[in-house]
Amino acid sequence: MDSNSIDTMRRALLQSAAVGMALGAAGIDAVFAAGAAAEKPPGKPGDFDFLSGNWTIRHRRLKTAGTQDWDEFDGEATCWSILGGVVSVEELRIPARQFSGMGLRVLDVEKKVWSDFWVNAKSGVVVPPGTQGHFIDGAGIFEADDKDGEQAIKVRGVWDRITPASCRWYQEISRDGGKRWEGNWYMDWTRA
Repeated sequence: MDSNSIDTMRRALLQSAAVGMALGAAGIDAVFAAGAAAEKPPGKPGDFDFLSGNWTIRHRRLKTAGTQDWDEFDGEATCWSILGGVVSVEELRIPARQFSGMGLRVLDVEKKVWSDFWVNAKSGVVVPPGTQGHFIDGAGIFEADDKDGEQAIKVRGVWDRITPASCRWYQEISRDGGKRWEGNWYMDWTRA
């Protein structure tokens, strides 16, 4: 892809983002809903290659749903692409909190769909459910149904702002079937 095509795509993405921000949360949800109804682009080996390498990460995690009370802290990660780009492994570390874990992203080559899983180092257990998703217009969008206690929720993880030197991952939760979303964790990645 030449630089003109990339610039055109980037411009279209930025314009779409500006429109979504102008419309507010309802507008953003409408964009995701329209994307959910449309045919998804096929996942392919190497989609997560941008993540390979060493990173420093600035975390911002919501302490309590419905508030603006955030916990901010630093972390780091080392990521590898293996099996010809069909698997991406992330070792996440938060030294100040003696915390570590592993992100595991696996492409179902036949279905052409990515699944994103988390493994907490303390338990060594893959935490269900894995979120499934695709890369659409330069952003990886992954969703799953889950529970918060007894309440059914939807979880969305998004990889965006992807450049050679940085990227962002954030998570949103919906408690009303996807009508409204609340961002509750933002991770700004900078290549180390």
